[in-house]
Amino acid sequence: MDDCNRPGARPMSAHDSSRPGSRVGPHFRRRVDFLILRTAWRALAAARWQTLLATSALALGLAVFTLLSGFVGHALGVNAHLPEGLYLVRQRDNTAAQAPWFDQAPMALARAAAALPGVAGATVLVPLRPEMKGLTVRAGGRLVPVQGLTVLPGFADMMGLRAIDGDVEAALARPDGIVLTRATALRLFGTADAVGRTLRAEGRVLRVAAVLVPQAGPTTLPFDALTGVASAIVEPAIREEMLTGAQGWPGKVLLRLAPDASPEAIAAALQAAVERLPGTQRHAPDVIARLAGRKPLELGLAPLRSAYFDHELGSNFLWSAGERVNPVLVAGLGAVALLILALAGANYVNLAAVRVLRRQRELAVRKVLGARARDIAAQCVAEALTVALAATTIGLLLAWLAQPAFAALAGRDLSAMFGAAHVAGVVATGIALGCAAAAYPAWLALRVRPDRALSGKPDTESRGAARARRVLTVLQLAVAMGVAGVALAIAWQARYAAQAAPGFDPRPLTLVDVPEQVRFSDKARGFMAAIAAQPGIDGVAVSLDAVGRSEDTLGRSYQKPGGQGMTLEVRWVGANFFTLYNIRARAGRLFDPRLDRDDDPHPLVLNEVAARTLGFTDPAQAVGQTVLFRDWDGKVSPRSVIGIAPPLRFQSLREPPRPIAFELSTGGATLTVRSALPAARVDALVRQLWPRWFPDALPRIAPAGAVLERNYADDARLARLLAIAAGVALAFSAAGCYALSAHTVQRRAKEIVLRKLHGAPGSAVGLLVLRETGTLAVLGAVAGLPVAALVIERYLAGYVERAPAGQWALPCAVAATVAVALVAAARHAWLATRAAPAAALRV
Repeated sequence: MDDCNRPGARPMSAHDSSRPGSRVGPHFRRRVDFLILRTAWRALAAARWQTLLATSALALGLAVFTLLSGFVGHALGVNAHLPEGLYLVRQRDNTAAQAPWFDQAPMALARAAAALPGVAGATVLVPLRPEMKGLTVRAGGRLVPVQGLTVLPGFADMMGLRAIDGDVEAALARPDGIVLTRATALRLFGTADAVGRTLRAEGRVLRVAAVLVPQAGPTTLPFDALTGVASAIVEPAIREEMLTGAQGWPGKVLLRLAPDASPEAIAAALQAAVERLPGTQRHAPDVIARLAGRKPLELGLAPLRSAYFDHELGSNFLWSAGERVNPVLVAGLGAVALLILALAGANYVNLAAVRVLRRQRELAVRKVLGARARDIAAQCVAEALTVALAATTIGLLLAWLAQPAFAALAGRDLSAMFGAAHVAGVVATGIALGCAAAAYPAWLALRVRPDRALSGKPDTESRGAARARRVLTVLQLAVAMGVAGVALAIAWQARYAAQAAPGFDPRPLTLVDVPEQVRFSDKARGFMAAIAAQPGIDGVAVSLDAVGRSEDTLGRSYQKPGGQGMTLEVRWVGANFFTLYNIRARAGRLFDPRLDRDDDPHPLVLNEVAARTLGFTDPAQAVGQTVLFRDWDGKVSPRSVIGIAPPLRFQSLREPPRPIAFELSTGGATLTVRSALPAARVDALVRQLWPRWFPDALPRIAPAGAVLERNYADDARLARLLAIAAGVALAFSAAGCYALSAHTVQRRAKEIVLRKLHGAPGSAVGLLVLRETGTLAVLGAVAGLPVAALVIERYLAGYVERAPAGQWALPCAVAATVAVALVAAARHAWLATRAAPAAALRV
């Protein structure tokens, strides 16, 4: 490690080769290199406990760096394999309050874009079935969920897709043809040789006509299967819209731009074109006036290669936003990975420096016997590289063992993390870290003066060098405090948000998504009645979507007589919805199955935000009033407000409450089952009844509380990742304090015994050592807390409601770090109290 040249080893510079002009043959130089490596190995073996400590710390740091950098590499690699110049058309409905962007646009824009200069290709894709509903196929007697896309010609060529077997374009042109990915073919048939095999989907027989080569990396446009627009499984209305765009329905519009094309100019041309499309909604003059110059439907282009970082996309019934990541999170985890690596290196430097200072006499003997400066430096570098290479090997092994758990923790598929490029990068990083960490111990070794060391007056660090090592320890403590504080703040906020009262008790509620709208499906109504008839089931209600989920939302225009038209979010619910959820009105009454009937279009329930949005200063004033409802076709009909609902958390705590109107409709496909039975028992009952009503579909069942917690799953994962990083940083800061306290006891040994000889009690001597550690901890807090507070504030700025205990995150992190630092320094403080004066004064 830092045992630069063991005593007793042959002095390599005692030969004539040390004199100017001497010639050294290659055989001699190889022998010298071998002696340096052998001596380095012996020195490390002689100090086995220090070597083990240094190697373990470096290995831990490199393992954490490998995992975190693998996550960052995965994020940067999403869509990186796709061809250049691909863009998705995005849209935002500015007439709706707080409307997000969607990476969807009217499908008719593909034809308009294809005619624009600079557009080399345009195509459209839609899911085979809406993602909320999904598609289930039967192959070999098994039901398997499949994520499928319906695409227009040109999609495969635009995405660079190639077939292992079969012709992709010919397969997409066949009414019974389907294209599978290799992974899907293996999942369905157990072999990639699947061309010619058949499967059933919703009663139709499809034939596998092509199998695709696996894509080179992850993508934000994942799919298991492709069909063409002529496929028998594509609904006629969707087929018509993809081919004509007559209704203005949205889909993903994918463009390939020429290298010299301007995305901004093409987006502007599409913005002009969308206003002329047939089927595009025409808005009332008051709505246009309220937009204050903004377009009702705003368009933009988003490069597909960077789509993974578009984390603010909205989800709807047709498409979910899919797996996305905040670029700030990726940058933050990358910074934490580098900090952990730097802490590991600083920890090695501290340990190595203390070892060099303890072995000054040995170094002095080597110098007296003729060891050259470059030999001493080479010895230090050889030891550091030996430790670094061993640590890199162990770190990679630890990361490989921890990869499955880490991937589950991160919620990402990181199976490709240990590719050749990433492993080579980690090895190169380990070697570079070893070389960098050897510089300071080598410098200390070269500064050893034989005359002072052998005369009983060993050198100590210069003030600047000692100050530098203290700065390293302060940085270790600052990073530990900062990362621990941020992890605590995020964990508390995520826990608070997940447990925040949604306006009802979710514990007795289970959600079941059926594949058909209840209003238009005898099977769905029969299934609903069958569940309600089971012993232990208290009731079943239908709604458009679950509370806390926004996969299926509607925006409709309402107007107070004499007021402006406002877009409210509409939630369809059955007449027994509020009764089943045990929700009471804030004013008036809510829907009641004894007084209301399902699908009655006249009664309306508003939440308080919606009532104020429509112009009622007091929400209770809206009860009994008539508001005007404007349908998609422009027709206006009256609605009677019967009550004001309490706040329900349809959105996460990151969003302010939205204006919501509740309508009586069984047009939804989400069932809520209320029961005092255990959730597992309700799940079993639903699965038992399911095949009778939906033999070709798979159920989607979840506790109502799990749906609410899912909104904060990424926050909880981030908190756990940072907690691991904080634990590692605390370990490194403890090691740094340990090494520094050891050096303090060594450097001030005579002062300590003189104090004891003059009557100083043991507690005063121990405090002398602990005081320095405490001072460094205070400096670490001064350095680390402002940055941590800024990071926490930036994170919490995304929430409209914060955890009340969040302000204690930083004080708790400081207390934990100071406690760890003092415990690490306590051993040497105790040794100082027991130091024998005779032994110290003999030196």
